[in-house]
Amino acid sequence: MKRQRTRKGAHGIVDVARRAGVSAATVSRFYNHPDVVRLNTRMRIKKAAKDLGYIRDRMAGSLHNRFTGTIGVVIPTIDNAIFAEFVEAFSNRLRHHDRTMLIASHGYDLSMEVSIIRSLLERRIDGVVLIGFDHDPIALSMLEDRGVPIVFAWNFDSKSKHPCIGARNQQAAQLITSHVIDLGHTDICFIFPDTKLNDRARERKLGALATGKNAGLQPPESRILTCPYDISAAKKLARIILSKNPPTAIVCGNDVIAHGVIYAAQSMGIKIPDELSVAGIGDFRGSRDMEPGLTTVRIPAKRIGFLAADTIFAISSSGAGTLPQHQLVEISLIVRKSTQEI
Repeated sequence: MKRQRTRKGAHGIVDVARRAGVSAATVSRFYNHPDVVRLNTRMRIKKAAKDLGYIRDRMAGSLHNRFTGTIGVVIPTIDNAIFAEFVEAFSNRLRHHDRTMLIASHGYDLSMEVSIIRSLLERRIDGVVLIGFDHDPIALSMLEDRGVPIVFAWNFDSKSKHPCIGARNQQAAQLITSHVIDLGHTDICFIFPDTKLNDRARERKLGALATGKNAGLQPPESRILTCPYDISAAKKLARIILSKNPPTAIVCGNDVIAHGVIYAAQSMGIKIPDELSVAGIGDFRGSRDMEPGLTTVRIPAKRIGFLAADTIFAISSSGAGTLPQHQLVEISLIVRKSTQEI
């Protein structure tokens, strides 16, 4: 039997028409041929739809209560390798389940999530995978109110409201920081992405600083810095750090930042690891093959993508999957040539 999609609390086109003070036919024209509807009428309809939380069903002409075979995935960025392996594995595994991926990116701007989720709902996705736990509550409510299954990926919390597949990011930071400290480094600079709306970065920063504190290290604020997920920005920041009173080691919140630091150091004639040790988190594509190879913590992106696809498929197709609701993936320290004993 086909699973029936629950849409409790959802409003229809008649509700929008009533609230806007127009006919249902006018609302229909607004969505299909907006150019033939007067501007003030369009504004009233748009406001009414927003007030009611109305989601346009772009597939209303198809049979009711049928799968669309489409799974949404919303990632923070498609600009670099951070999520490339995850998306590739996720997409490949979905094809195994005869499902199609619909991908969107919010560019680390959670204010865009509501419009992205609205667009996905208009296309009647069977389920959605979101990265991490920090999300716009309105976006989550839109999904929950319509009974659309949600899976969180990349981070792990056994108390998560929805199924999650990921790693303990705090542990990842503890691993890499302990490695650098064990090499004898005490003057360490920490560079992490903005933690305000990024639970992965937040946990990694907490883990790194706590590990340093437990080892008796209390870096000044000038050694705890913020940088976007961008190689160029990381290079620029690293040049400032290394131009005057450089540390002996830099621990980065992800491999992208670490790549930028290494490139900047090399352009300044600083030898790695002889004069500076650099470490990251993630083990993204290119980290192994760069010179020197980057010491990092491997977070198995492909495994996370594979499991996320299996989980969202199981839940969206049956309403209650047989797989574990929360799945913790193993991480590992990968020691290469970018770090050495001081």
